[in-house]
Amino acid sequence: MTLFWAVLFNLLLYATAGAESGMPGTPWSQLAPEERQTLQRFSDRWDQLPPDRQERLRNGARRWSEMTPEQKDIAKQNYQRWQQLPPEQQQRFRERLDHFRQLPPEEQQRLRGMRQWFKSLPPERRHELKERWKNLSPEERRRFRREMQGAGQGAGEGPPRSRPHRPAP
Repeated sequence: MTLFWAVLFNLLLYATAGAESGMPGTPWSQLAPEERQTLQRFSDRWDQLPPDRQERLRNGARRWSEMTPEQKDIAKQNYQRWQQLPPEQQQRFRERLDHFRQLPPEEQQRLRGMRQWFKSLPPERRHELKERWKNLSPEERRRFRREMQGAGQGAGEGPPRSRPHRPAP
């Protein structure tokens, strides 16, 4: 059962920002029975949680209940990898997630599209790009990003872009 809660925590890391901080929370007694079952671990302190945290937990519980067994297995594997990360890497991940949540929705969508594009590449190509990235200076990384945004748009080979490509002068 501990793994279940660990997976739920992992899902919450990917959740979008919760409710407005000035809004009152939801009393435990007003949660649906399925929500109470999934969130049982939080029952003794639920009413003390900030409303935005309650909302993120409820969203995570809802997403968990809607997952297929395969998706749940993947979430469990992701959480196991998370647990193996050193605390410094976990903190960096949290900071990057906070930064992502503060981006405008259009930029979040653009980044999600680029991630999906990357995941759609054959494993060899992903590995090649990762290795290339590791060996680049900050300026080379900026140039590489621009190059990847412009690569193969007509053929579906490059990542999606949120704005039209302008050729270099």
